[in-house]
Amino acid sequence: MLRATDSLEQEHRTIEKIVRVIGVLADELAENREIDGDILRDLCRFLRVYGHQCHHGKEESYLFPMLESHGVPEEGCPLGALRHEHERSRALTQELVQASAEYATNRHDGSSALSEVLRNIAQFYPAHIWKEEYLLFPMARKVLSEEDDQRLLKEFKSVESDIFSYAHESYEQLATELEDRVVKASPKMRARTGRVA
Repeated sequence: MLRATDSLEQEHRTIEKIVRVIGVLADELAENREIDGDILRDLCRFLRVYGHQCHHGKEESYLFPMLESHGVPEEGCPLGALRHEHERSRALTQELVQASAEYATNRHDGSSALSEVLRNIAQFYPAHIWKEEYLLFPMARKVLSEEDDQRLLKEFKSVESDIFSYAHESYEQLATELEDRVVKASPKMRARTGRVA
C-alpha cells in the first residue's frame, strides 16, 4: 500500500534531479561558461510550482496539521524546524528569480550573485530532504493510521489538481529533461563517460 510519505519521497527524487542540475550550473558559472536563460526560467518555475506549491504545500496544509492532531508539537523539531526551512527555500527561490533576471541583463556582473544562490540551493536541499526522510517520515509512519494515509493521499491529489491537470507529471518530466540537458551534457560528465558532445 502506498503511504503518504512514500508519495512525498518520490517527489524528493524529482527535486534531487533539479538539485543536480543546479550544482552543474554553479560549476559551469565557476568555469566562466554561460547559462541558458530558458534553463534558469524553467528552474525558477519548477521550484515555485513543484517545490513550493505542490510538495511543501502538501506538507504544510495537510501532513503537518494531521501530525499535530495526533499530538506532534507544532513548534520545535521536526515540524517547526521544517516550516522554517520551507520559508528559507522560498527565500532562496526568490533570490534565484532575482539573480536570474540580473544575469539576463548583464551576464558578467550578474554571474557571481547567480553562482552564489545556485550553490546555496544545492547545499540546502540535501540536508532538508534528509531531515524529512530520516526524522519526519519515520515518525509519521508510526503516528498515522492507514485511514490517515488514504485521506492524505486524496488531499495530495487535490493539491495537484488545483495547480492544473497533469501538473505533477509535467513537472516531473521537466526535471528529467533538465537533468538530461544539463547534467548529462556537462563537460565534466562527458569527460567521466568518455562521451563526445
